[in-house]
Amino acid sequence: MDAASLAAMIDHTLLKAEATEAQVRKLCAEAIEHGFYSVCVNPRWLPLAVQCLAHTTVLPITVVGFPLGASLAGAKAREAQEAVQAGAKEIDMVLDVGGAKSGLWAEVQRDIREVVVACGDTPVKVILETCYLTDDDIREACRAAVAAGARFVKTSTGFGSAGATPAHIQLMRSCVGNDLGVKASGGIRDTATALALVAAGASRLGCSASVAIVQGTAGSGSGGAHGLY
Repeated sequence: MDAASLAAMIDHTLLKAEATEAQVRKLCAEAIEHGFYSVCVNPRWLPLAVQCLAHTTVLPITVVGFPLGASLAGAKAREAQEAVQAGAKEIDMVLDVGGAKSGLWAEVQRDIREVVVACGDTPVKVILETCYLTDDDIREACRAAVAAGARFVKTSTGFGSAGATPAHIQLMRSCVGNDLGVKASGGIRDTATALALVAAGASRLGCSASVAIVQGTAGSGSGGAHGLY
């Protein structure tokens, strides 16, 4: 895979709480320069990203119920609706992790569905936070995402105890087949890791070390509380 093809799979990400206006502007400029698929920022910075990316092919995207997934379903839906109205072209929502761990799968599915409905035609990715889930949990979460009408399942927020692994990507891909996208995020800091995740079945990558990845060099990552993005 050449650099341009890899770049076109990357959501260039900055989600740390202390992100500044200058850093978001730089993020957008890097995405335009390198041809990344999108820029992913917290909702507070979404209008700026929309402005910076206007008249380019790079999409502005944002997160909902982030990073814990523990918001009320209605609050997630309203946050998603407002984000779409503000110009988000994709929404990355966090799974109701506690509900999943409690086996409340009908409620988990309903939580996703409310966001999907609120987003209309705007694609929704469901962040599973796989580091907290068993393989059986991951299978059930993928089923819930499919049934609720999500377009992607995604591994991690970057704020959990671990990020994406090839094994989890393979499991998620086996669950959703070719019907949904699978996004790997968290801990992707170099080209070799990115390519391994693509080989495992990832169709999108969430990274903050995106420039280093496409240039084939190691990066530090800075988007999550544990530096996993």
